[in-house]
Amino acid sequence: MHAEPVTYGNPPVERKVTAATAGSYLSLVAVLTVLQTVNADLDLIAWLPDWLESLAIPLLPGLITWVSGYKAKHTARPDLPMEQR
Repeated sequence: MHAEPVTYGNPPVERKVTAATAGSYLSLVAVLTVLQTVNADLDLIAWLPDWLESLAIPLLPGLITWVSGYKAKHTARPDLPMEQR
């Protein structure tokens, strides 16, 4: 009456996860590089409203992470039954 239990292999790390991780790391390196280069040059983001200045720099890595994860292709799982793919 019941089907045999499905066993799953060790799935590879999703390309989406790898892309998002790499995007996050590289964007944080870029932000840190810019901060080291300008070294207390507050005019860099002075044109932004005060409340937005504190959100601008942390927002960039998150945005790059989201875009890189969204654009990466899904990793296929041929070991799953057809109805679970």
